[in-house]
Amino acid sequence: MARVLLAGALLLAGCANSAADAPTSPAATTASQFGGTDLAWIEINIAMDEEMLPLLELVPSRSGSADVQALALQVQAFTTAELSSLRELHTQAGLPAENPHEGMPMPGMVTPEQVTEASALTGKAFDTLVVEAIEAHLDQGQDLAGSEDKSGVEPQTRALALQIIRTRTLAMSTLKAASKSLS
Repeated sequence: MARVLLAGALLLAGCANSAADAPTSPAATTASQFGGTDLAWIEINIAMDEEMLPLLELVPSRSGSADVQALALQVQAFTTAELSSLRELHTQAGLPAENPHEGMPMPGMVTPEQVTEASALTGKAFDTLVVEAIEAHLDQGQDLAGSEDKSGVEPQTRALALQIIRTRTLAMSTLKAASKSLS
């Protein structure tokens, strides 16, 4: 009996050691490694980016400004890329499919009403609405990413926040050119 117990203990110790020695990778991130700030930040950014895209899709057919079109293409490109990363993090974090922030009125969130209003406009009026919505989105995105960088704990999520700060900073210079063209 003592041999069986000793063999069992050695087997368990071997399993524990091999599990502890197993290399970890970013893909091995588990939901327990995400803090509350990380989880909220992921969900809020998914909602904000998803709500921005329908407005940006209107730009090619309604805008009268090459600068506004360039801004919209830039924002659409990084928003689409970010959404892919955010959705991966969402899955890794084990968040529910229902996003509590979807459609939530907040600064920087494009509303369905704004998209409807924009779809009835063209030229300068359309461009002005789009530039204002993009500016609010970029500002809020930078603020939220700064909070994630400061208070988040999951490394991939914090790295994405830093990337978002960089992309928003670059887009703000494009936005200034677009704003000038509307003056």
